[in-house]
Amino acid sequence: MKTELVIDLEAEKQEILKRYRALLRASKSTLQRGDKKEIRKAFDMALESHKDMRRKSGEPYIYHPIAVAQIAAEEIGLGTTSIVCALLHDVVEDTDITLEDIEREFGKKTAKIIDGLTKISGVFDTNSSLQAENFRKMLLTLADDVRVILIKLADRLHNMRTMDFMPRHKQLKIASETIYLYAPLAHRLGLYAIKSELEDLSMKYLDPDTYKFIAKKLNEKKAERALFIKKFVEPIDEIVHEQGLVADVYGRPKSIHSIWNKMKKKNIPFEEVYDLFAIRIILDSAPENEKADCWKAYSIVTDLYRPNPDRLRDWVSSPKGNGYESLHTTVMGPRGQWVEVQIRTQRMNEIAEKGFAAHWKYKESTNDNGLDQWIQKVREMLNNPEANALDFLDDFKMNLFSDEIFIFTPKGALIQLPLGATALDFAFEIHTDVGATCIGAKVNHKLVPISYKLQNGDQVEIITSNKQTPKEDWLNVVVTAKAKSKIKSSLKEEKRKIAENGKEILERKLKSLKITYNTDNLNKLSYFFKLPSTQELFVNVALGKIELKDIKEYLSSEKEIETRGPERPENLSVDGVKSKIKGSESDILLIGEDMQRIDYTLAACCNPIPGDDVFGFITVSEGIKIHRTNCPNAAQLMANYGYRVVKAKWNKQQELTFLTGLHIVGIDDVGLINNITRVISTDFKVNMRSITVDTNEGIFDGSIMIFVNDTEHLENLIKNLLKVRGVTGVTRFDA
Repeated sequence: MKTELVIDLEAEKQEILKRYRALLRASKSTLQRGDKKEIRKAFDMALESHKDMRRKSGEPYIYHPIAVAQIAAEEIGLGTTSIVCALLHDVVEDTDITLEDIEREFGKKTAKIIDGLTKISGVFDTNSSLQAENFRKMLLTLADDVRVILIKLADRLHNMRTMDFMPRHKQLKIASETIYLYAPLAHRLGLYAIKSELEDLSMKYLDPDTYKFIAKKLNEKKAERALFIKKFVEPIDEIVHEQGLVADVYGRPKSIHSIWNKMKKKNIPFEEVYDLFAIRIILDSAPENEKADCWKAYSIVTDLYRPNPDRLRDWVSSPKGNGYESLHTTVMGPRGQWVEVQIRTQRMNEIAEKGFAAHWKYKESTNDNGLDQWIQKVREMLNNPEANALDFLDDFKMNLFSDEIFIFTPKGALIQLPLGATALDFAFEIHTDVGATCIGAKVNHKLVPISYKLQNGDQVEIITSNKQTPKEDWLNVVVTAKAKSKIKSSLKEEKRKIAENGKEILERKLKSLKITYNTDNLNKLSYFFKLPSTQELFVNVALGKIELKDIKEYLSSEKEIETRGPERPENLSVDGVKSKIKGSESDILLIGEDMQRIDYTLAACCNPIPGDDVFGFITVSEGIKIHRTNCPNAAQLMANYGYRVVKAKWNKQQELTFLTGLHIVGIDDVGLINNITRVISTDFKVNMRSITVDTNEGIFDGSIMIFVNDTEHLENLIKNLLKVRGVTGVTRFDA
């Protein structure tokens, strides 16, 4: 038995060396004199530190740091310092090695990056605001060294690739966090290949059925698609070379997640998604010919195939904020199907695939760097001392996901804003004072209100008045994080002044009633008037909402009021509910049990029914809410409030019914509604709560709310509804 173990360890040793050599090959292009020695030293230190550790899969732990270093070198294109840091990214946290040891061996810069990585490693934190704080800390390191974030993304990508051995609830939490924060961050840093893979891997765990369904469908049509791409590409290839351009032309499949997004957005089945792949033309051009060559290739493609005029995107003349440059057009292919074509040079392609790292390499050749501006914006947001970590995350997330529009100032300067930005956003983008005093704007010389949504290419002039101050409802008008944080801090400052005033008034009133002005009494008053804080109490007094007679009323009931300071019901209830669940047979909440010891309700945002994959979420005031794991809000809840999530599964049901919605489309025909309702009520004995129908020029569009027993019951009903003559599509929808 013993010898077998030795052979085993010997085989592992060989595998570790094999992986190490692969890492050296991947980093070859960036290696300089003495670098190999540094990498070897880091590898030896990591190997020694992690020698007795194993991953959940049973593999030696050292596989993980080697893999992270490999991703950093190969897929992001980072250099020796980053490879060393990736190899050592877990040693300070998990072993006896200190930052001082690392600084002594590898220098200050490496120690600083590893310190940054150690500070943000709280993946499994139980507390949500801690998780948000960690993310915020990670962004703070953007200001110091962007490599911290790039290595963190490599670390997250490897964890996502090897998550099969983790318990389901951890898979859900990590996948939610990835789709909610890390994938948008990769997108923002221009790492498109990594962003797509993170989204696909998240979907694999959050919505496994849909993921498998789309993967299977893509696989079935693989050969057919390859043939179509070959025929489409051949004539382009030929003419491109005739015209003296050096180019690589090929087809690239779209990611499963982006196909699913399209299906949801357009409410269409898989068969109707036409752009399952994109054609790429990668040109080998000298820097001074790049733009001309891209347009030359565009002209070749559009001579062969008719373009859709609404679908031309020119990011060569105006690159995206993350440095992305490319020409995108959609053309009509030979079989009457739309095909997306992306045209770019090798330099542009490297920036699109490897983002930041490639960007730095080519920095001299780009005059205007959107990424630098973006980092500047992140710093501004982080320097706002008022922001609550979770508010900050939501604002930041919004800024990460949005597409950009380009707006011109009256003097012709170009300003980038997220899609959906308003005139007020533009005002705050120019200067905080301009935003705070904005009363309107002139867009293309026409007067518009502050809430006007800007369009790409608008020229905007802001009109201000020194009598204007920020209002509460402005928060609904703006979309940029900068504008939101400035408005919030301005309102807080305003509130603080009112509260100061209210404090003096209250002090005088309490004195006249011979009540001592102290913290205890202020807390009692806040509790009596159901206010969340003493500041709110002062504000209400200043605004005249609480008068002397109200305080007298408090006095008369004082005898019945128990003395209590402000409590944090949220944590009490979360811990209480969790211990209640843990006290039952297992720590899983069984839904549909007879023993209704724990209150739960089904979330209206996704209407879960038995058979759906679900989790419980402890709310502040409404007990536990049951959500589907693929609910539109699930990723946000699990990423931000992981500590409030409880595992849940359906118990064997008695015949209970659950409300869900069906969307039915078809060709309007005599008796169609009658046939649909007959299948629902007679054949399936299902009760309907409501039905709304709209017919427009022969097209039938109906929404029906029905009560079903479980997912199987619902699927059978959908199958039978699709057999009704005239019905072309039936989909379940979330209320």
